[in-house]
Amino acid sequence: MEFEKKVAVVTGGAKGIGKTIAEEFQKNGAVVCIIDKLPNDYFVGDVAEQSVLEAFSRKVIGGYGHVDFLINNALPLMRGIEDCTYEDFEYALRVGITAPFYLTKLFLPHFAPGASIVNISSSRDRMSQPQTESYTAAKGGVSALTHALAVSLSGKVRVNSISPGWIDTSFKEYEGSDASQQPAGRVGNPLDIANMVMYLCSDKAGFITGENICIDGGMTKQMIYHGDCGWRLEAEG
Repeated sequence: MEFEKKVAVVTGGAKGIGKTIAEEFQKNGAVVCIIDKLPNDYFVGDVAEQSVLEAFSRKVIGGYGHVDFLINNALPLMRGIEDCTYEDFEYALRVGITAPFYLTKLFLPHFAPGASIVNISSSRDRMSQPQTESYTAAKGGVSALTHALAVSLSGKVRVNSISPGWIDTSFKEYEGSDASQQPAGRVGNPLDIANMVMYLCSDKAGFITGENICIDGGMTKQMIYHGDCGWRLEAEG
């Protein structure tokens, strides 16, 4: 009954991890307000646009009067240093950092007692593949924004972030090296993230704020050297 009739806002909630988070809130009795560029039953719009965020927040507050949970999940654009334009990079930051900040600001007078914000970052906030600069910068930024907001909103709203690793949004089960390369022995799925969101929004997490929790099956904890455990680095060219 903890989430019964509570109001949960989920950005990027029409597919993937966001959709699973929205479904978990709904299963637990919460009212869910989704914003996504994809079709959905609540609000279609681009979180990169200031006017869209303002219209969305007006609809939420006009309909429900308050917000209990804000889940900033919308996916930034991934482009690398070779192909990413100025506009691409700026757009990624607007989706990944500016939107979570501005939605928090818009909802600030309307957060209910015990409210919680969960920002969805990425394990790429601490590790990278080539040609991922726009996405990685946005995810690193929202991780830092998390602890800044947690301090500023002390006593009003708890703010945490989650950094997913490899999450297959189709719930595909992997075997062989794809699974065994991860200390947990499998690839993640959206419920691995949604379950932590629900915990962080619950009273059980009442003493947790400003934290970034990495859910990646242990991949970022595994040291890799050429020749270990069958790992080999083959030089190009």
